Amino acid sequence: MSKNAKVFPLNEVINNVTLLHLSNKVENLERRHKQTCEMAVRSILHALDYKDHYTFGHSMRVAFYALIIGKEIGLTNQELYALELTALCHDIGKIGIPDSILLKPTRLDDRELGIMKTHPVKSAEILGDFTYFGHIVNFVKHHHERYDGKGYPDGISEDDIPLFSRIILVTDTFDAMTSSRPYRKGLDTNIAFDELVRFSGTQFDPLIVTNFLKAMAKEHMKQVGTFSLNIVNGRFKKDAA
Repeated sequence: MSKNAKVFPLNEVINNVTLLHLSNKVENLERRHKQTCEMAVRSILHALDYKDHYTFGHSMRVAFYALIIGKEIGLTNQELYALELTALCHDIGKIGIPDSILLKPTRLDDRELGIMKTHPVKSAEILGDFTYFGHIVNFVKHHHERYDGKGYPDGISEDDIPLFSRIILVTDTFDAMTSSRPYRKGLDTNIAFDELVRFSGTQFDPLIVTNFLKAMAKEHMKQVGTFSLNIVNGRFKKDAA
């Protein structure tokens, strides 16, 4: 052995090995917890699919649109994961909406609309049971808040609305506008884009709208009709019709 070689005391070696073992154990537990929670989310989405196939497909498309905005504004991989999860779960509270309202083939009256507006809070309450996803509860709860403060459930405005909620509102509204429903035909995408611009600064965060339009222009150049996600398996059609 070289005279300059460093010799570590046995107890220090043992302590380092123990710490490494504990660190690996914690990482494994966190990974398993994450996988378990993702399985629970997929199960809830599966139940939503049985209740209302449209809302299930809508949630997939909203997640896709949200992710392309997230990438456009430079979110990290960890932030993109949380954004995808938020988008997938934003409407799971509709499981608690009566079928007579959720599946009504005509427009909702004021009473029914009031009941429908409870779904963001219901979504947050469902997610509140999963401690691993507690950080997205507020994002889901506030996805119908408007930039001018005239949204619900709390009437908050501008930067008081979480960034992910502002992103979901834009993508949620875009998909709703371009989707065909029993009582109306979906709008052409260019008309929907014009509507987003028209209500930019009142209903929507102007910066989010601008980045959505940029991201969609890039996406259109790819000429690909389907997309995939990270949390939910499968390929999904971009066309909402």
